[in-house]
Amino acid sequence: MLGDNKGYFVISIQIEIKNCPRNFVNDYTWNKFAATNKQKTDINVTIKNSESVDYQVERYRMSQQYDQIMRYNSDVLVANEDWSLCTLLSLKDPMNLPVFLNHIYYSKAVFCHLIQCHSSLIEYHGEGILFLGPSGIGKTTQAELWNKYRNARIINGDIVFVQETLDAFLGWGTPWHGSSPYCENTSVPVKALIVLKQAPENSIRELTGFEKVTAVSNNVFYPRWLEGGMELCLETLNHLLSALPVYELSCRPDEDAVRLTEEAVFGGRV
Repeated sequence: MLGDNKGYFVISIQIEIKNCPRNFVNDYTWNKFAATNKQKTDINVTIKNSESVDYQVERYRMSQQYDQIMRYNSDVLVANEDWSLCTLLSLKDPMNLPVFLNHIYYSKAVFCHLIQCHSSLIEYHGEGILFLGPSGIGKTTQAELWNKYRNARIINGDIVFVQETLDAFLGWGTPWHGSSPYCENTSVPVKALIVLKQAPENSIRELTGFEKVTAVSNNVFYPRWLEGGMELCLETLNHLLSALPVYELSCRPDEDAVRLTEEAVFGGRV
């Protein structure tokens, strides 16, 4: 069942969604990013009902503005060239909506020097640490350990956007957070990136050269569907790796892993 029209402001991009499913309208996470001031809309998304269904065949009347079609599972998205105008055919599975929105959003965000990382993000004494790694490696666990033992704030548990600015690289919380419950509408300057490995003993080392590039690159989502998107993403990633240290943390889920990371990243000043 479709609900109201909703507006969301994520980092610097405003999204307007027409005919939101009611469960999405009431979603606590997305409501953290609800647009409070009317600004220029960057992305217009319409969820469109079929005009008729004859013999189980749905019929839609579409604008000629669209030039690309994408399908995820049983649902279909059409979009114009610059992703400012998007239409979803009546959703068979409302859970597919956040997936499409992430795809649409990244198509705009990469032009704002933003890259999407498979990572958790914490804030500790006003600075951010990214924990990178595949699903199940312990990103959320490490964030929770820092919250428990160092009172760090967990900004996001699974999907983080990093933005290049003139003064810093900012880690942002967004409405996308995977299976993790942590998601805050805020940002923090990133101090370091930590690539996680599970191990029977705790150890940490700084990565350099090709090893550094590979370890981080494996945890970046690339907009391969977008013309020019890969080049922009790689340019931002190159600047990020040139500016910030990257460590490999082989660890158990315990306080000693927190202590080792704290010493490596912050030294004795915190």
